[in-house]
Amino acid sequence: MDARLALRITLFRQSGQVRPEIAVFVGDELNALAAEGNTVTEDTAAMLTSHLMMALDRLLDGTPVAGFRTDEQVAAELAGHPGAVARARAVSVRARRELGAELPESEINFLALHLAVLGQHSADRHRPAKAPSKDPEGHAPEGPTRTRDKD
Repeated sequence: MDARLALRITLFRQSGQVRPEIAVFVGDELNALAAEGNTVTEDTAAMLTSHLMMALDRLLDGTPVAGFRTDEQVAAELAGHPGAVARARAVSVRARRELGAELPESEINFLALHLAVLGQHSADRHRPAKAPSKDPEGHAPEGPTRTRDKD
């Protein structure tokens, strides 16, 4: 996790927006994702971080988290991301065990969407760059120039 993302967590905690144990829990989850090779930065995981902290805090406050009209669409989108769904369910189990916060299915799905996006960002960053097929003006790159000896 980069310093800017760690600062986000610190600001949420110091401002009283989330409980200290939630900040620690989310930080641990993000560090685990980074240890697995994900690119966990302010640019790639800010929304995931904020969403998870606020959802956990609402649950610990006893605020009900209702389903969303888009739950079916979200579930359909997640069909292509079984790893993100499994990871979200594992986070939910840990949140219940460590914090006493039980994420409802709609929150698990939104967490899985954030994890799928994070996985895509990580895959994009680790994919080797392709050589451009054309230069900025639209010309194909020239191969090595060959010179002929003149007789």
